[in-house]
Amino acid sequence: MHNFLRYPRLFYTFARNSLIRDMTFRANFLIEILSNIGWMAMNLGFYILVFSYTKSIEGWDQYEFFVFIATTMFINSLVQGLFMPNAQELSELVRTGGLDYALLKPIDTQFMLSLRRINWSSLGNFFVAGILLAYALQHLDQTGFHPVQYFLYPFYILCGVLILYSVMFSLAATSIWLGRNQSLYDFWFYITNFSRYPMEIYGGNALGSSLRTIFTFVIPVLIVINVPARMMAMPMKPEYNYLATFAIVATVVSLVASRWIFKRALESYRSASS
Repeated sequence: MHNFLRYPRLFYTFARNSLIRDMTFRANFLIEILSNIGWMAMNLGFYILVFSYTKSIEGWDQYEFFVFIATTMFINSLVQGLFMPNAQELSELVRTGGLDYALLKPIDTQFMLSLRRINWSSLGNFFVAGILLAYALQHLDQTGFHPVQYFLYPFYILCGVLILYSVMFSLAATSIWLGRNQSLYDFWFYITNFSRYPMEIYGGNALGSSLRTIFTFVIPVLIVINVPARMMAMPMKPEYNYLATFAIVATVVSLVASRWIFKRALESYRSASS
């Protein structure tokens, strides 16, 4: 139990040190926050323009889709703030020998490599997402909603974050095998593009149905945003209950798989000093 309690304190230390480092250059920190918010504002403006010409996108009306966008912002801000800086640096640690230093620490190596740096500027979108979600919910018809949906929403946000983390870290860990080369990690950006749209758009033809099946049940990125967004934007429907159940299973399997890949990669690692 004592060893387990070390990890929250370590995470606090990592987060505090990262904030101090970011605030050393405050103007740059503020510019990054404003740039991230500006980028999301432009995306939101695009969809506002789209909804000026149509009432819905594959069954999602304007305010339901705003919930979808807010959910996307919640999940992406957490992934980009907590995990992306560390995953991007993993190949450089392999090249420079920094991975040797991490392996010598008396803590779990995956924990340290996943959370040692926090990008606080990326977390600014989290608060913007909260404002957008509150605005959208004020305009939604709450008839048919079950109170449990509001409690399940943050739970499925967490599931989505963990699934994306698992995919990201699994791809980043392949750089241990490849030696600095992070070509497979770059695929993370292409794979996660599928998660940014409602899954209904993939059902129009055979190709779309195939993509929907692959990115729901094989690489489960489609459920990352669709499940929590649907949980908050629409009344619970029996035909989508299986997705909510599968999201929990997919989260556990994804975490186990990423852990297994990382452990197998470490077994083949050769120290930079050897």
